[in-house]
Amino acid sequence: MQQLIGCHLSSSKGYLAMGRTAVQIGANTFQFFTRNPRGGQAREANPQDLSAYLAYADGNGIGPVIAHAPYTLNLCSAKEDIRDFSLRTMLDDLARLQPLPQVLYNFHPGSHTGQGEEAGTAQIAQALEALLPARGNVTLLLETMAGKGSEVGGTFASLAAILHRLGDPPGLGVCLDTCHVWDAGYDIREKLEAVLEDFDRTVGLSRLYALHINDSKNPRGSHRDRHEKLGEGMIGLEALERMTTHPALCHLPMVLETPNELDGYAREIRVLRACGEALA
Repeated sequence: MQQLIGCHLSSSKGYLAMGRTAVQIGANTFQFFTRNPRGGQAREANPQDLSAYLAYADGNGIGPVIAHAPYTLNLCSAKEDIRDFSLRTMLDDLARLQPLPQVLYNFHPGSHTGQGEEAGTAQIAQALEALLPARGNVTLLLETMAGKGSEVGGTFASLAAILHRLGDPPGLGVCLDTCHVWDAGYDIREKLEAVLEDFDRTVGLSRLYALHINDSKNPRGSHRDRHEKLGEGMIGLEALERMTTHPALCHLPMVLETPNELDGYAREIRVLRACGEALA
């Protein structure tokens, strides 16, 4: 089975346009924002576009895709109105995503904005209690974070605490971002096996549903979250190729969020796919 490799695409022209762009650059998965990433505005639903996309995806081997929640959402803000807005927006996103098969809904856990990690964890878990019954066929993914400021999710233990509060329910997992975990201090370049063992022991590899493949502009443990093109950052291409071909990870959807235009994404997809095929 061919690896699922793609990149983040603009949703401004609809699903069918994203599908065609994905195929054009050699991708068989992709990620998109559910709405304006810096606001709350969502595109009007277009049933004809969605129907055309589903037929196109089926005919061209496009696998599960990742819908990314906007950055403005914060389920553990100290401000109740922001928490309420975030929850309502995510419930609306889940309703809009129902027609897509096997879709993954990725979101940043949030920033506790001075309340403390324990309070932030509790608020995120409380919001997820309302979101999970509405998920339908959508899988919710907490993203690993770089741990800057008051971010929740900067350690595997932080994500595990949210999952455990909810009793490890079905339909809830993790998306691992290579830049974020590197910036958070995990040595995926020299000690990948140890990092994966830590993740498995803390969260569980069965809870890992997707990967964001990004190099990092910063040294390990910088907590800064600055993505770089593959092979041009501090992680390096060799380490990222080891991740994408690792037996515990190679079956997962992998999405590039590197600072690229489409030709750059096409080049990076070719590199990762060739590496995977060489080891198949």
